[in-house]
Amino acid sequence: MNEQEKTLYAAKAAVLKALAHPTRLWMAEQLAGGEKCVCEFVNAVDFDFSTISKHLAVLKQAGIVEDEKRGKQVFYRLKVPCVLQFIGCVEAVLKANLRQSCSTAGK
Repeated sequence: MNEQEKTLYAAKAAVLKALAHPTRLWMAEQLAGGEKCVCEFVNAVDFDFSTISKHLAVLKQAGIVEDEKRGKQVFYRLKVPCVLQFIGCVEAVLKANLRQSCSTAGK
């Protein structure tokens, strides 16, 4: 693997790492339905503004979300909505694993 390929794989891993936290993955999936204010996330989960903002900053740093300040509120949206298309594949892996463990448990 050459240096350019290493850089590309490191960048890909950074995106996946940002989504690899349950709360951030949930937030990204919520944004698939449209932009949301930070306050909407705070009201939906039992975290304070600071914690939510830190999670959103990780997603923003990875290039997954972008923000827009409107008055005192900050709204977030997915920068590239297709980023979550792989979730269907992840869910297929989970279902396959569950089927396999159920069939193995019945033996």
